[in-house]
Amino acid sequence: MNIRTLISSALSIALIVTTMPLHAEMIGTAQVLGTDARTAQVAHVQAFIGRDDVRSQMEALGVDSALAAERVAALTDSELQQLSSDIENLPAGGGVLGAVLVVLLILILLEIVGAINIFPKI
Repeated sequence: MNIRTLISSALSIALIVTTMPLHAEMIGTAQVLGTDARTAQVAHVQAFIGRDDVRSQMEALGVDSALAAERVAALTDSELQQLSSDIENLPAGGGVLGAVLVVLLILILLEIVGAINIFPKI
């Protein structure tokens, strides 16, 4: 009798749990592509920041590469798209000038969001 009560209780609970209403809806292509595009842009910028020459230039300017990586992840979609586009449009082998411009752009973005205080008079 005890086993029969245990089995019927377990089956009742299983029946209740499996018949609970679930909510699912379709997602649009734009949502899927938007998250994929953001992920790709973050990866692109992170790879650029991870380069040895860029990292050494940032350290020379007093910017911690880990902090810069965190700030890149916190950028808005438009800021991230602009930064990724700027990196993409740099000439191949552009040398120091291109890297300095990108680092300066990153520093300005970090200054705007308040992560660093390099330009105290601004």
